[in-house]
Amino acid sequence: MYLPKAFDYPQHARTVMRAHPFASLVSNGADGFPQASGLPLHLQAMDDGNDILWGHLALGNPQCKRLREHPQALAIFHGPSAYLSPSTYPDLERVPTWCYVMVQAKVRVAMVDEEQAKDALLKRIIGDHEPAYAAQWRGLSEAYTSGMLKRIQAFALHIESVQCALKLNQHRPESHAAMAEQWSQGDTQAQALVAWMKTLEMVA
Repeated sequence: MYLPKAFDYPQHARTVMRAHPFASLVSNGADGFPQASGLPLHLQAMDDGNDILWGHLALGNPQCKRLREHPQALAIFHGPSAYLSPSTYPDLERVPTWCYVMVQAKVRVAMVDEEQAKDALLKRIIGDHEPAYAAQWRGLSEAYTSGMLKRIQAFALHIESVQCALKLNQHRPESHAAMAEQWSQGDTQAQALVAWMKTLEMVA
């Protein structure tokens, strides 16, 4: 992605991926045109920094076959975003813009085909979103769970490089107080950007 130095915060990539786990997985189709699927991803942070994203798609999704043949993709995580009015500046020669939080991770795809490993992957995702459901899943009949597992293609996405953009108008400090005030009165996404401004100590 285009990432000016002022907006480059790789140290916050894990936080964004965990807070906004529903990602777009983009890869090249056989015709050269990109394929994209939306899916939740579980981040496994590794001590050596070689983090892994775990996820799955419906086996019938054509992207599964393509990823097996060409195991490279881009995982895109969209955090909060909001419109920024030029009224936040003290002068008039300004234009509207859009501020946002985003992570893009270049990944190497390793397919997970063994049923027990698929089950473990599902439990990771269940643990992220509804841990109590794990007991219900374990209580389902083997015929049902086995059938469900056969209908998905699971995979580990080994992160090869990651970019984290926090575009919050850092280069215009004269507008920060007004930005925070405007966004504080906005929707949940705008308010989330105020929280990020505080994390970056742009406002008190």
